[in-house]
Amino acid sequence: MQSPTPWVPQQPATRTEIDAKLTVELASVVAAARRRALRDGDRQIDTAHLLHSLIETDPGVRTALGDVAQVARVLGYLVQRSIGYGLRWQGSVEHSGAVPGVRGSAVRDRHAEVPGWSPSAVVAMESAIERAGLRGGARAGGVDLLAGIAADRECRAVEVLGRAGVDVELLAGRLAALSRHVSQG
Repeated sequence: MQSPTPWVPQQPATRTEIDAKLTVELASVVAAARRRALRDGDRQIDTAHLLHSLIETDPGVRTALGDVAQVARVLGYLVQRSIGYGLRWQGSVEHSGAVPGVRGSAVRDRHAEVPGWSPSAVVAMESAIERAGLRGGARAGGVDLLAGIAADRECRAVEVLGRAGVDVELLAGRLAALSRHVSQG
């Protein structure tokens, strides 16, 4: 059996293209992140919105992050976003130079054109879709997106994870190893 070709868009991804490559559960996470961004007064979904929704809804993501106390610390920082922590992000676009070494600057630059998404969020989502394809999955799930987020050491979600005491390098390594294990198995 031939393994599926990873999804790599040649043009800027659209919301419809992204949504078509997500599990029902991950599509629900994206919808919740969109509502959260709107409620917070943000123009775009960013990686912190996605992380917050992932943790609230996906048990696999909570397991990957560690024990209950670790998950609670991360959620604590995410909740503080609208009441203090993260206010400096309000009104700004998240663009961290997402996933250095994986995607070239020309590819990153085109993400700025995706309406309603920060460039870093788009790259994280595209990384999730690519990861799902490499492991033979037709659609990306929550852990795929967590891996896409963790791969970008400068995005907002990784900043939150780090402040909450998550060793992001260790997390990214565990998720990469899990992905290799699943694709070989």
